[in-house]
Amino acid sequence: MSGNTARELMVTYWYPASSTSGRAQAAWMPSVSGDHFLYSRGLSPRQVTLPQTAGHLLAPVDTKLGKLPVLLYSTGLHSDRAMGTALVQDLASRGYLVVSVDHTHDANEVQFPGNRLEVNKMPAGAHSSDTLNVRAADIRFVINQLGTVAKGGNPDADRATLPSGLSKAVDTSRIGMFGWSLGGAAADTAMQLDHRIAAGANLDGQFFGSAPSKDLSRPFMLFSSGSHNRNNDSSWRKLWPHLKGYRVDIQLHGSKHQSFSDNEVMVPQEAGLLGLSRAQLQQRFGTIDPDRAIKIQRVYLAAFFDQQLRRKHSTLLDGPAKSYPEISFVR
Repeated sequence: MSGNTARELMVTYWYPASSTSGRAQAAWMPSVSGDHFLYSRGLSPRQVTLPQTAGHLLAPVDTKLGKLPVLLYSTGLHSDRAMGTALVQDLASRGYLVVSVDHTHDANEVQFPGNRLEVNKMPAGAHSSDTLNVRAADIRFVINQLGTVAKGGNPDADRATLPSGLSKAVDTSRIGMFGWSLGGAAADTAMQLDHRIAAGANLDGQFFGSAPSKDLSRPFMLFSSGSHNRNNDSSWRKLWPHLKGYRVDIQLHGSKHQSFSDNEVMVPQEAGLLGLSRAQLQQRFGTIDPDRAIKIQRVYLAAFFDQQLRRKHSTLLDGPAKSYPEISFVR
């Protein structure tokens, strides 16, 4: 997607497909950006094979499901849209059209058509509040382009082929947004900018700027790691009384900040190559089993968005559940 020559965005559409026959499995990250990603970690493609996803390229949309509620995903500072894949593809499997967004020149690497790679070009000392404002504008632009898709148009700058049936699947009357770290903070900033976003969720992200001191009447979820919450984050305490609609604040015990990204599953597999001890892994990812951490995040995010965008009440959001003792509610 391209608004003008000064700003280009890459996004990925995730959705339930009617068939994957004959369609190539989608890589976690394209080859050029994937190599850059590995080298930036001190690894090489000869040492590590990046994962495949559950997605398939240009598979036709399952139009029998009708119009799908839309979710937008924004990742952490200098991170990549691929970092939310474990959550994004699960939400798509539940009947959402999920659009993961890379914020160009904030992300460490973004691969454009023709194998062109754009890397992080943010100046030293850039203010997070300014970065959030750019991200919010990016999200508003993406929503505008989704409106074009819904009308049968193709907003892709290179007129790339869109998945069959996509225009019939976009429900711009039901839009939510979630993100990890700075992407979670961006959900609030974007909701302040664009009232079309009906619900938002922040995965362990600190807020910056004036957005958390402004009233927000639409539903919002705070979902924090075991060592972070509004008890020790003044930006979360500032936001809480300004949430005038439905609000919920939950904490995943045994987790750390990185647990809300695909790093939760990937880095422990790379620990030997990275020279990370068990103690160092626990310092970064906590003590919770990686698969368990991802499962719980999937279940609670789905419960929140199902309740807000599909009007399906979930008792999981009413209070502690015996099935998920790792989750506590901050009142």
